[in-house]
Amino acid sequence: MSAKPKNPLWPRSTDVATFPSASHKELVFVSVSLARLLAAALSVAVLPAALAASAAPSGYSQPPKNILDVLHAPSPPVPFVSPTRQAMLLVSWTEYPAMSRVATPFLKLAGARVEIANHSKHDTPGGYGIAPCAQAISLVRLPDGASTPLALPVGACPGEPVWAADGQHFAFANTTHDAVELWVGNAATGALRRMPGVRLNPMLDNGLQWLPDQKTLLVPTVPAGLGAPPPEPVVPSGPSIQQTTGAQGESSTYENRDTLNSPHDEDLFDYYASSQVTLVNTASGSVVLVGKPANHESLDAAPDGRHVLVTRIHKPYSYVTTHERFPREVEVWDIANPAKVGIAKIASIPLTDRVPVAGVPVGPREFSWRQTEPATLVWAEALDGGDWKVDAPQRDKVMLLKAPFTAAPTEVVRLAQRYVGVLWGERADTAVIDEFDENRHWRRGLRVNFDQAKPEAKVVWDLSSDEKYANPGRPVFRRLASGALVMRQDGDAIFLSGLGSSPDGDRPFLDRLDLNTLQSQRLFRSDKTAFERFLAFTGPDNTHFLTWHQTPASPPNALLRTLGATVDAATGEAKFATSAAAITHLPDPTPEVRAIQKRLVKYKRADGLDLSFTLYTPPGYVEGTRVPTILYAYPLDYADPAKAGQVTGSQATFTRLRQYRLLLLAGYAIIDNASFPIVGDPKRAYDSYMDQLVADAKAAVDEAVRLGVADPERVGVTGHSHGALMTVNLLAHSDLFRAGVATSGSYNKTLTPFGFQSERRSVWDAPDVYMKVSPFFYADKLKTPVLIVHGADDANPGTTPLQASKLYEALRGNGGTARLVMLPHEPHWYAAMESNEQLIAEMVSWFDQYVKNAPPHKLAAK
Repeated sequence: MSAKPKNPLWPRSTDVATFPSASHKELVFVSVSLARLLAAALSVAVLPAALAASAAPSGYSQPPKNILDVLHAPSPPVPFVSPTRQAMLLVSWTEYPAMSRVATPFLKLAGARVEIANHSKHDTPGGYGIAPCAQAISLVRLPDGASTPLALPVGACPGEPVWAADGQHFAFANTTHDAVELWVGNAATGALRRMPGVRLNPMLDNGLQWLPDQKTLLVPTVPAGLGAPPPEPVVPSGPSIQQTTGAQGESSTYENRDTLNSPHDEDLFDYYASSQVTLVNTASGSVVLVGKPANHESLDAAPDGRHVLVTRIHKPYSYVTTHERFPREVEVWDIANPAKVGIAKIASIPLTDRVPVAGVPVGPREFSWRQTEPATLVWAEALDGGDWKVDAPQRDKVMLLKAPFTAAPTEVVRLAQRYVGVLWGERADTAVIDEFDENRHWRRGLRVNFDQAKPEAKVVWDLSSDEKYANPGRPVFRRLASGALVMRQDGDAIFLSGLGSSPDGDRPFLDRLDLNTLQSQRLFRSDKTAFERFLAFTGPDNTHFLTWHQTPASPPNALLRTLGATVDAATGEAKFATSAAAITHLPDPTPEVRAIQKRLVKYKRADGLDLSFTLYTPPGYVEGTRVPTILYAYPLDYADPAKAGQVTGSQATFTRLRQYRLLLLAGYAIIDNASFPIVGDPKRAYDSYMDQLVADAKAAVDEAVRLGVADPERVGVTGHSHGALMTVNLLAHSDLFRAGVATSGSYNKTLTPFGFQSERRSVWDAPDVYMKVSPFFYADKLKTPVLIVHGADDANPGTTPLQASKLYEALRGNGGTARLVMLPHEPHWYAAMESNEQLIAEMVSWFDQYVKNAPPHKLAAK
């Protein structure tokens, strides 16, 4: 929900090129007192007999055993390759924790959810899920593939491992009942040990960072002697008061998440956000405290290991936005002598709770270190007031300031569009600045030499952000000995790894791009029968690299590939032959799923727009047989119709069943990830939303019927979040479906008055649009059965639990057929195993009753 545009080229915490193997649509499914009130009422409607018969002793329901077995199966592990490529960690995450974990008491403090007992984060970034735990970690040596399971602490909840640049050690946070511990692993032996006396405070997303000596970790810790949290006053000290004095200025709907509401909330925020900057020597176990405790929002060490960028939050706080908008001091600390820290003040940023929707605050923002010495700080400042609606010749300027940080900052370059960040090269003369144009969904990469007085910005990539087929991918990074993360270079060339979307589906690739000529050479491309993505180069040369390979019948495994001779190849194909050797041999956790078939289906909307979906057929399906079918989709917004119809996803991925896909085991076909583009001017994104939504759905259903798979009398629809809004709108405005299941949706957009999804206008700017896209206002006409499921602790301001309960009340009062299931303690993405069992049990029962076994007649037109 940040104003910063999402950039597929942006480096992650790892030093290899990684990206999800599924689209956002496919990943749509990765307060305590209210939840307790709702715990006794999983459903407010009468429980169908089918569910009552399968109810678990806990009061939750379970689906049939064949579905339950697949739901309980472990997920494939995730690889974390060491910077030296001598080892790899395979981390298996707990897909669905127990309700006892999800129901852990927590506080909602200005956009952060913190567990009361241990200061741990209870949520994922954005507040959409529960922080995951690793259930198993294996150390795999390269290139021989010898694997050693790590002996995790009993009852452990390890987080994501962070490798030291020398590849000899890795660190991770481990959450226990009363603390977040710091653990370190030895890459040679696999031995794990806890750093004694260290209690981490990850509330504000401060991570673990290795300093250049590769034995010292920079971490935020819970201050010693913090004592008990401030008690809630028995008698309030006074009312909660907010006041506005007539100044104009919006705050995005999505910034109003878990906000503070009282002086006591402010005291709790100060208590739990307070952290001590700490240096932990992992070799000796010594702990050095640096500076004084404060509300440190971020800590970022420069590549010289001496300077640290410190951002600390202070009052006055806001009750309408998250801590990202609170006042802050941005400083550089010189920690060469931890006992006497030198502090250089960089910026004092005031409360910024009036930022244009999808805009940015004025003043310095997006601070980062140049990834080479000497220590140099880079940031951006808006030239247009941070507002996309303002016409301006340049929107941002990029600033630079070198150690000792006492001089005035230098302006490097001005950008026509919004600054996203800098991708630093191995060489000092190489950097690529990314900029983004929200008004036309466009992005550019500009090569800039930061050492020149007036650098020329040379365009490296320049394309629509909706473009998939010509997407250049994202740079391959490497970790320098200092710990700096830079683009891997071969002279003036960099390497790019991408999904490789094409009319036949995603085919990941590895390219070598010459930054001088901008000529690209394709080194590798996944075969059409597999989904194989680049992981990391395995040595100093560029001829050996790891990939992550899977097919519909074989689970993901690591391969070591070696480039061979050049070959004649068609445009877009690899120009080199490669040989492959298996590194890992992970088994199939759900062999029964292999009986499911899937295929890419391409078709057109009535207006000629190209569309596609993946068609899954249930086990034992006989071609030509019509079966009950469920459509799943997630509408996406596009500025260019030529980009809206581009195919994404792959039919060559290892078939896994989660959430609605488990309906395949109940005899349903699935129209999966159907293209649902909403095309138009981004400034008026939703003017034609309803017409396009119905046209998208009709085209998909008609094609599945034409193929002889879908029974037109027995088609259902489901969607999550923005897809749930789609689901209910389709039930209200079309006669295509017999029933629907809407999960964690938003149904009355007047309750999200300052924007939703890609709509940047407020409800006062476009009241008709807000009304027309809101099925709440059509509840009197909605007679098609709808199951409404929602997490009782949904943190998404756009999809608060109130949205579900009010839609149900509207349908109930107008004679609709509806069922409301509120899942206790659940956020936007349902986490607990019990909740996911309940979800699929509800879906099977609902669709069986109203789709599979429905009387054979068409619904009346709406």
